[in-house]
Amino acid sequence: MKEFIINENEAGQRFDKYLAKLLREAPKSFFYKMMRKKNITLNGKKATGNEKLFSGDHVKLFLSDETFEKFSGNDSAPRAHYALDIIYEDENILLINKPAGMLSQPADDGTPSLVEYLTGYLLKNGSLTENDLRTFRPSVCNRLDRNTSGLIAAGKSLSGLQELSGMFKSRELHKYYLCLVEGVLKEERYIKGYLAKDKKSNKVTIYKQEKENALPVETKYYPLGTNGTRTLLKVELITGRAHQIRAHLASEGHSIVGDPKYGKNESNLKGQLLHSFCMEFPVLTGTLSYLSGKIFTAPIPEIFLRTLKEEKLEESYYENLE
Repeated sequence: MKEFIINENEAGQRFDKYLAKLLREAPKSFFYKMMRKKNITLNGKKATGNEKLFSGDHVKLFLSDETFEKFSGNDSAPRAHYALDIIYEDENILLINKPAGMLSQPADDGTPSLVEYLTGYLLKNGSLTENDLRTFRPSVCNRLDRNTSGLIAAGKSLSGLQELSGMFKSRELHKYYLCLVEGVLKEERYIKGYLAKDKKSNKVTIYKQEKENALPVETKYYPLGTNGTRTLLKVELITGRAHQIRAHLASEGHSIVGDPKYGKNESNLKGQLLHSFCMEFPVLTGTLSYLSGKIFTAPIPEIFLRTLKEEKLEESYYENLE
């Protein structure tokens, strides 16, 4: 017999969802059958699986060690180690300043991503244990293109992860970016279009009119300064599609400096000068209510700042943002 006591990170979910994580290799029919036969109990009683779990609940599995090991699986949560730039951290969430060149989410080729680095970080500082990872995996709630730097929000508790994800899905959390674009822009604009993605080329196309399989996109930008050939923009992401800012601005004739996919490659830059610099939280209730109205910013990378100096746009950056 094995016994587990539900902790704060596991509370709030349905019992069958918890069992699916604990016995991740078992078919659902198995643990429903075990609940019917009382080989799996909740607080000493027969369960159906739709019960909501609370911290301190007792789960008992009357299974052989061999059966438990077979169905729990021995695949440990992937992890890697990197000195993450943590902008903010509490018991529920983290805000991380992702460097350009790092993947936001796991790739098929096994290249470590921010998710693996996050897991490694939380294990190292004691926020999570190997046992915790049986039923909970920390994760990021938004993604940035590999060569885009800036703020990524991550959940380190179940409630934090759920509430953060909800904010991104409902678009209540406001996200602002900085980018350096080709050409002169002097007026703020709210641009709309339709985005279609070609999975083979991993490239998107923006259309002015509705098109089959194209999703609506909305982007707002504010010029902060221009040197007569290039413009520093503050961009508010209204919708959040893949490559949206890069492709949307390029479709307007203002590609981002250093973007080889939608603009021109720059030999002295490793990627586009696009940085997610600010997140503004809405008025909140629930677990994350203490973050209501909070604004967090991440400094731009050194190469971005150096380019602004070379383009004589450094003052525009400091005057408008610092």
